[in-house]
Amino acid sequence: MQELRELYQSMILDHNKKPRNFLRPAGANREAQGHNPICGDRLEVYVELDDGVVRDVGFQGSGCAISKASASLMTEAVKGKTLEEVERLFGSFHLAVTSDLRTPVDASGLGKLEVLTGVREFPMRVKCATLAWHTLRAALHGEKIASTE
Repeated sequence: MQELRELYQSMILDHNKKPRNFLRPAGANREAQGHNPICGDRLEVYVELDDGVVRDVGFQGSGCAISKASASLMTEAVKGKTLEEVERLFGSFHLAVTSDLRTPVDASGLGKLEVLTGVREFPMRVKCATLAWHTLRAALHGEKIASTE
């Protein structure tokens, strides 16, 4: 278990130091801003949505390691997915990071996103992990501002 935890920490640190898709895609036609006042995280998510499919996605901003890693991993996970697939992934991810520790969580469908499920142990960090996701949903729904509430 300790080795797995170290692997997860290593992946989070890697995505924080070298975030993937840390850019505004040229074809972006949706965007939203997110802010986590508890941690001070601020980011913008940009989406190129075409015919109900996320063709490209990126983000910019600043935040803690968990926030940036979550945004980076999220962008990798949603590229090429339909809106329905993104919503299902959001639901699975959100449940996995917000569930009570006594509740077993099936993270098998999350892929690399599973590394973030450990934030359940630290309730103050859950909003850091979910900020990018709420911001993505806001962008997809045509909203300009995201809330983690």
